[in-house]
Amino acid sequence: MRWNLSPKPNLDTVTHLAQALGIAPLLSSLLVQRGITTYAEAKRFFRPGLDELHDPFLMQDMHLAVARIQTAIAKKENILVYGDYDVDGTTSVALMSSYLKSYYPNVVTYIPDRYEEGYGVSYKGIDFAADNSITLIIALDCGIKAIEKVAYATKKGIDFIICDHHRPGPEIPKAVAVLDPKREDCKYPYKELCGCGVGFKLIQALASGRGQTIDDLLLYLDLVATAIGADIVPVTGENRVLAYYGLKVINSNPRVGYQAMLKQVQKSTLTITDVVFIIAPRINAAGRMKHGNHAVTLLVETDLNKAAVWASEIEQFNEDRRDADKRITQEALAQIQEAAQENANTTVVYQKDWHKGVIGIVASRLIETYYRPTLVFTKSGDRLAASARSVKGFDVYNALEGCAPYIEQFGGHKYAAGLTLLEKDYAGFKAQFEKVVSETIDPKSLNPELTIDAELDFADITPKFYRILKQFAPFGPGNRQPVFMTKNLKDTGYGKCVGADKTHLRLTLKQGKSSAFIGIGFGLGDKKNIACTNTPFIAGYCIDENHWQGNVSLQLRLKDVKAI
Repeated sequence: MRWNLSPKPNLDTVTHLAQALGIAPLLSSLLVQRGITTYAEAKRFFRPGLDELHDPFLMQDMHLAVARIQTAIAKKENILVYGDYDVDGTTSVALMSSYLKSYYPNVVTYIPDRYEEGYGVSYKGIDFAADNSITLIIALDCGIKAIEKVAYATKKGIDFIICDHHRPGPEIPKAVAVLDPKREDCKYPYKELCGCGVGFKLIQALASGRGQTIDDLLLYLDLVATAIGADIVPVTGENRVLAYYGLKVINSNPRVGYQAMLKQVQKSTLTITDVVFIIAPRINAAGRMKHGNHAVTLLVETDLNKAAVWASEIEQFNEDRRDADKRITQEALAQIQEAAQENANTTVVYQKDWHKGVIGIVASRLIETYYRPTLVFTKSGDRLAASARSVKGFDVYNALEGCAPYIEQFGGHKYAAGLTLLEKDYAGFKAQFEKVVSETIDPKSLNPELTIDAELDFADITPKFYRILKQFAPFGPGNRQPVFMTKNLKDTGYGKCVGADKTHLRLTLKQGKSSAFIGIGFGLGDKKNIACTNTPFIAGYCIDENHWQGNVSLQLRLKDVKAI
């Protein structure tokens, strides 16, 4: 792992801000690294305000979307809320449907089947709408490339409103309204909303026409915060405000479905990281292992007893997902070694019976081992379907565009995408993907990088220091949890490998005469020979809280250790 120490910001700026805020210069330095240089900017950062949310009508087509929904309600039309089967899609559907149903009954939901229909708007979904006298479909977290599907719906007398955040193609669907901040003609100030965030802007616009304020919509922000965390969008600007208030809802007044899920794991106060690793996988598991409808049902349920039943079912889906994920990852690693792919610039693997619902997770697991742009393929009907994941600094979406002749359909983001192709084109695609990546990737990107924000002495890790550091949250892309480096560390003699397979490292660390800190390094079991030999070493880490039997202590989440 390459270590990269962030450049030190301007000393005068750091000193002035530290004095203005009454905080340690190191904390001030972290703020300046984030572009925060004044007291007013720091105040907004630490205390995000709902008044920082942008006017939803700044989004292209918002007036058209609101007018069409108002017309549908006035004419008592049936409305279908359609969304993808992942966390962003299911939270979007729960958000939009529950808001509309709060004052209009003729609303139904639809989540496509991952296996029968695949990603995005489907002909089957449109036929379902036609068969049930539905004349308006609101599509969330999908639809920006559904040119033919929207045209098909139009012929059946069905209008579309699209709420998406993916990159558009050269043509925009001919829907009544297409809400997508990434449209070239959209002047909306913040471009990084998730699909649920775009949906929230639509209900914000609808609410303004009903005399409601943002305070009336706060209860929906738990869903938005979950989607922001799960979809790995930047936690900056408007997303930071939405995540900040969404976490407050989750921790103070969680919806019934969240209460039921959290009872399964005995967790009370959640951070955005907890949302990503506890709530999101369970919501996702429904669409991966069974059907996304199960997740929507849980998210909109208001009866705790019924929610408990749904949550228990989803917990089982999540267990099944874990088992499949582990088995397929082992098979994929064996395939890579057998094919001697270790020295390639990409990882592309295929097995026809791999579970389509977990191939994205497996792609991420493979990156943990080989750190290459990765695609995992499986058979889906008469096509091959794949999930793509990338490494820091490399745009896998652009790479796939360079392989377009071999691909039937693809979509996604810089770091994650999905695609389908014919089996006869697999070998050609695999070779072309390796060629495109090899020609465009910076060789440095093929080694994981640990960015260190600052060097820190253990003596400076005080309760006050951590109390302020904690307020830098919620963390995510664009506002990473600070990573510190401390030199001349020694384990006190209690270091050991832990976990069922002994792959994690637990250390009791000291620097000189400072207080000792427990350090946990997930996946760092192979570093025991560096940390447990009574010779000084360097550690890169984040500072976290450990809650155990009612006691709270600071602990270090180790990212890497190196010999001096």
